[in-house]
Amino acid sequence: MEAVFYLSSLIAITATALAITRLHAVHALLFLIVSLLALAILFFVIGAPFAAALEVIIYAGAIMVLFVFAIMMLNLGKQAMEWERRLLSPRIWVLPAILTLVLFAELAYLIAIRRGGAWSEFEPVLPAEVGALLFGPYLLGVEMAAFLLMAGLVGAYHIGRREKKQLHRYLKEEEQ
Repeated sequence: MEAVFYLSSLIAITATALAITRLHAVHALLFLIVSLLALAILFFVIGAPFAAALEVIIYAGAIMVLFVFAIMMLNLGKQAMEWERRLLSPRIWVLPAILTLVLFAELAYLIAIRRGGAWSEFEPVLPAEVGALLFGPYLLGVEMAAFLLMAGLVGAYHIGRREKKQLHRYLKEEEQ
């Protein structure tokens, strides 16, 4: 169990560092998704399978899709189309794929060594406990996070809309 914990920690740190240092937003998102998957494995190892599932479903799934949507909204023009074609190259996906495969191997190992119904020596966190905390003392924090995500999406839309208008003006001038 300790080996899985330390290997997942190393992958999370590496993927997070790579996400911070990437120049292209989509590359950074790929590494951020790997980092979030590694954190899910860490939650699973310490006895919080529900938190691990939430990490994968909410963060690695829904929030990352929102980020990709916002990035795609902001990428306008011919230069963006060339850049998106380069993203289809397999060499860009090699390192995130390797890190993800290591995480899946760790998960398979954890499932294989399950003994007597106990996933770890820690007491599991139940969904009812998480719900009671989210709708109790942390309700304001949850609502503020939702508000910030919505504000970011609206801001990205307005930035993209402004650039789109400028692009249309430029294309009209080029045609004339």
